[in-house]
Amino acid sequence: MSRKTGIVKDRKYLLHGANLDHPESPLRLEAIYDMLECPDMEGRFIDIAARYATPEEIGMVHGSRFISLVAATAGKAHQYLDPDTETTPESYNVARLAVGGFCNAVEGVISGTVDNAFALVRPPGHHAGFDEAAGFCLFNNIAIGAMSAIRHHGMKRILIVDWDLHHGNGTQQIFYEDRRVLYFSTHQFPAYPGSGGIGEIGSGAGMGYTINVPLRPGTDDAQYVKVLRRILLPVALKFKPEIVMVSAGFDIYHKDPLGGMRVTPAGFACLMRILLDIADACCGGKLAVTLEGGYNIAGLTESTKAVLIEMTDATQVSEDELERHDREADPRIDPVIARVIDQINPLWPVF
Repeated sequence: MSRKTGIVKDRKYLLHGANLDHPESPLRLEAIYDMLECPDMEGRFIDIAARYATPEEIGMVHGSRFISLVAATAGKAHQYLDPDTETTPESYNVARLAVGGFCNAVEGVISGTVDNAFALVRPPGHHAGFDEAAGFCLFNNIAIGAMSAIRHHGMKRILIVDWDLHHGNGTQQIFYEDRRVLYFSTHQFPAYPGSGGIGEIGSGAGMGYTINVPLRPGTDDAQYVKVLRRILLPVALKFKPEIVMVSAGFDIYHKDPLGGMRVTPAGFACLMRILLDIADACCGGKLAVTLEGGYNIAGLTESTKAVLIEMTDATQVSEDELERHDREADPRIDPVIARVIDQINPLWPVF
């Protein structure tokens, strides 16, 4: 039986940064939206409307001064919030629409209107911290969606998996002392923003609820599968999330201009299958995805398509295929896996 997969898409997302020469350009979403209108994709998904998040919703994870700073850019021709993060007149409202779009995706999954959902939004969010924009990100879409699930739906256990090329330092900062959110990140290291070391595992009540897996350039499909199966899977099954959320960055694609990873569209489908299996085992399949990076437009489009089709169960990566990847992965990944397990095993004695 196929799953009901919702998508958030709105051409107003193309307005942010429309006149800038920038990797995070409207062309990224335009290509994905065009792909969704092709005959083999049209009609497969349930549309979820975007909406503008309120300042109060954004304030669940961001400070009021920071929100006012971003709001003050509305209508202004061009502003820099950090060396990589620029705004155009529409950016503040488009960022509010990105937050609201992901919150609606989460709402649709929790309510059962859809089984899972992918918010195809921009700007991305995972670098945005409590009081700063960074790395192309204005507001932290996934963090606000997680807080919405906690505050409005009483959820107490949320798993956020971030497979973007770059470490989601904003998401980590926001939940670093919060055991309600288990944040798991794979990322190229060293790379921007420089955080995400193995020793960063949370603090206070959140000790052990941040897990970072820094990976060398060249990490491929099989190595990613092995990391998720050997580290994330046992921890997630113990944690038993009430919903799985994904920061889906497609800049680990093997031809991305900003990265050095070697993941293929088939590899992305494998990663999504592992997360779908976790969601099935723990929370009735509840899973919500938001778009982060990905700057090779053809690769971004093809990889997004592979993930979406996997989410509907139109394709299903088999357990045999996942086991084969795990078994055949380049053994150079093994020391990293061992070091991460050594770091978290006292807190997660599941290995």
